[in-house]
Amino acid sequence: MDFYLIDPAGPEFHFPVNPAKVTIRREKLTDVVNIINLGQVEFPHGEKVKEITFSSFFPKEYDSSYCRYPDIHDPQEAMNKLTAWMMSKKPVRLMITETIVNVLVLVSAHTTTFRGGEPGDVYFDLTCHAWQELKVRTAAEISVALQGAEPRPDTRPVPAVYEVRTGDSLWAIAKMQYGDGNRWREIYQTNEGIIGPDADLILPGQKLVMPQ
Repeated sequence: MDFYLIDPAGPEFHFPVNPAKVTIRREKLTDVVNIINLGQVEFPHGEKVKEITFSSFFPKEYDSSYCRYPDIHDPQEAMNKLTAWMMSKKPVRLMITETIVNVLVLVSAHTTTFRGGEPGDVYFDLTCHAWQELKVRTAAEISVALQGAEPRPDTRPVPAVYEVRTGDSLWAIAKMQYGDGNRWREIYQTNEGIIGPDADLILPGQKLVMPQ
C-alpha cells in the first residue's frame, strides 16, 4: 500500500512512511428546529463534504524498516509542499493503492509536530476534503436552456361564454349568471361590439363573454 498526492500540473508526491490508519468521515447536513411539544427536530438537506484524515511523519534519515523508498524528501521541503497545496485553490488527487481511494481533494489543514530525541523528523496530521466542482451556468447557456423549455401554462381563468336564447335580456342573464341583475351593464360593456348600440336588443344565438 502506498500513499500519493498527485498535482495535475506537476509531479506526484509519494509519502515515505505509511500512516497507521486513515479516517474517512461522511456526515449529512441538517437543520435543527425547536418545535413546541416535540423538542428538537432535524431536517436533512444534503451531505457535508467528505473528510479524509491521516497522520504520519517525514523522517530525516532513510530506514528500510518503514520507509517506502530510499530517496526520501527533506522533511522541511515536504511540509512546505503540503503548505503550498493547502494555500492553493486547486485540487490534487489523493490515491491510496490497494484501496478504492482515488479522489480529487483540497488539502484543508495540516498540523506539524517536532518530537524531542528525534532531531530532523517532522510529524504531521493531514486533513483533506473531497473536491466538488461548482458549475456556474453562463447567461448564454441559460438562454439556450430556456428556449428549449416547454412554455409555461397560462393559468388565467378562461372567460365563460353564454349563448343568447329566445326571450333573454341582459338583466335576466346577469341575474342568472351572477345572482345580481344590476351587473347587466358589465355584460354589455364587454360585448358591445357584438350587441351593438342598443343594449335592449340581443338576438338568439349571439355568444356573449361573461366578465369575471
